[in-house]
Amino acid sequence: MGIDLVAGGRNKKIAREAPKSENVYLRLLVKLYRFLVRRTDSKFNRVVCKRLFMSKANKPPMSISKLGDYMKGKEDKIAVVVATITDDVRLYEVPKLRICALRFTETARARIIKAGGECMTFDQLALERPTGKDCLLLRGKKTSREANKHWGLAPGVPHSSTKPYVRAKGRKFEKARGKRNSCGYKA
Repeated sequence: MGIDLVAGGRNKKIAREAPKSENVYLRLLVKLYRFLVRRTDSKFNRVVCKRLFMSKANKPPMSISKLGDYMKGKEDKIAVVVATITDDVRLYEVPKLRICALRFTETARARIIKAGGECMTFDQLALERPTGKDCLLLRGKKTSREANKHWGLAPGVPHSSTKPYVRAKGRKFEKARGKRNSCGYKA
């Protein structure tokens, strides 16, 4: 009795080989970056190509304020984010930046352009910097997702800061644990 190789016996590759999305524009970008990966030996292109395949959870958005922090002292470079760039109303002055991203929210795009910056697409970037020279590849924080707040030690356990799945924040809802012996334990 051998390993059924056809049914995926030894093949343990789990990284995506192509995007699941049917988006035509994303598929065209994948075609372009596959070509660049093949024709240039640039690691930058390989990473961008891999990130284009990723799921939405693995392409977290990035705000212009966070982007501004990362780009301090690197104003001559192009910021590259394989995700969405969002606006941040807490940021008073947007720095002049050249940014390449999959998409920009309307307000983020307007504020970047108003500050004298530039919003680029990946095909424009491929024409200008085919090897990714002087480009800064960034990505957003994956753990900022609402779902992540519910993961970890059980809510209510000592030293846990996990958010419970609870209907309301009232007195009657998951408030007694740890306060009295009748509900789990008394601290």
